Amino acid sequence: MDSEKRKAYTTRISQANRSELVVIIYELLLDSLADARQAFVKENFDTADVELKRAQGLVCELRGSLDFEYPVSYRLVSLYRYINEQLVKSITRKKDVNLDSCERVISSLKDSFEEVSKQDTSGPVIENGQQVYAGLTYGKGSLNEVAIDAGTLGRGFQA
Repeated sequence: MDSEKRKAYTTRISQANRSELVVIIYELLLDSLADARQAFVKENFDTADVELKRAQGLVCELRGSLDFEYPVSYRLVSLYRYINEQLVKSITRKKDVNLDSCERVISSLKDSFEEVSKQDTSGPVIENGQQVYAGLTYGKGSLNEVAIDAGTLGRGFQA
């Protein structure tokens, strides 16, 4: 993951509510799977291993956040178990084992949680997180996008 993408995720995480965080985790998981699949194609097994282990950590985070008061959690834990099994097989065999199937399951879950997040009116999980304002500046012959942390505005931000 490049630094621009990492910054974008960091900003989104700092302002996300619970359901938006789940969507972000699904997106990170899909990114890791795509990177692992690409690494397998290039026979870069070290990178594939790192990405698959990152994906395992994300699946573990999703599984750990389940609330078993809701029956859907039992179905989700089964899906997460299946995904983790495919990740373990891919790591140990050093080849893509059903990662396309995992991507389809995760994409479907992500789409569902995106709909849930649209209805979630709760505030950000991270209290006192940074508020980021974005905009465009222009100069002679150029147009630039900027993001400013609202905390720096109160401290005399200088461009």
